[in-house]
Amino acid sequence: MGSLRLGVIVAVLVAALVWLSLALPWLKTPVLMALANGLAVAGVIVLLRAGQVSFGHGMFACLGGYAVAFAGRAWHLDALLLVALGTGLAAAAGALIGAFMVRYRGIFFGMLNLAFSMVLYSVLGKFGGLTGGTDGLRFDRPTFASVAMPREAFETALLGLALVLALAAGWAVMRYFGSLNGQALAAVKTNETRLEYLGISAKRVFWGGYVLSATLCGLGGSVFALVQGLVTPEMGYWVRSGEIVFIAVLGGSGHALGAFIGAFVFEFVKLYAAALITGAWQLALGLVLIVMVFVAPSGIFGLLESRLRLKAAA
Repeated sequence: MGSLRLGVIVAVLVAALVWLSLALPWLKTPVLMALANGLAVAGVIVLLRAGQVSFGHGMFACLGGYAVAFAGRAWHLDALLLVALGTGLAAAAGALIGAFMVRYRGIFFGMLNLAFSMVLYSVLGKFGGLTGGTDGLRFDRPTFASVAMPREAFETALLGLALVLALAAGWAVMRYFGSLNGQALAAVKTNETRLEYLGISAKRVFWGGYVLSATLCGLGGSVFALVQGLVTPEMGYWVRSGEIVFIAVLGGSGHALGAFIGAFVFEFVKLYAAALITGAWQLALGLVLIVMVFVAPSGIFGLLESRLRLKAAA
């Protein structure tokens, strides 16, 4: 019941924030960035379900973003097709890399993901003639549902799309967690050997979770690219992957809502901290995370959920 009430509260707050971003156009971009980040963080939360932390999942967001940029420049596809293409490429890369990664756990898993992401980062930076190098790739604003729109209308349409994708992704992640495969994924964290004794392949289960994780990251990267109209190798840099893990810890990995709560807090703390203490916004975010680790180890979602349960019990 507590989770249901919290979900309603968060849904109302998100709706209010979206309405506010329409009333105050300058808020539209931060809200879009938060939703894009939340999609990627939802992917990392899937891996945290199995007790694994990836320090390289920014590579899938980067692949999704570059797929959008390349296709947008070469074929001038519609925004909806670009999102589908970027997400599909990330899913295919996740299936390929995941077939290798499912053999590893713990620090080896985290560092090997980091190694893959740094290879991608280096390739994007070195082959400047094709990828734009460190300057990245710009692309023209695409049509949306076959309609050419001015920037403000395009951002409004993109905001609606991002919100629908966020709701769908959150629902899909929670349905996955409640499914047989999702419960088996959680068992990878607690007792992988018992899974094998039951005749369930832990590697197959983990591979499925890894592909879902990569797909969500690619979806977030695709939306991010459309918001920016620009992609750079920094999307796949280890710092970006670290930010995604940071947001997952901040928001809480117990529920898909935690991904979006953390993403909104991160984006707006970053926005205002950068304005108030220029050049030291990382310090503000670091202090926020330190406080959260001591006050609410299960993240913001866990803190809110426990408060609601206490109120319900009283």
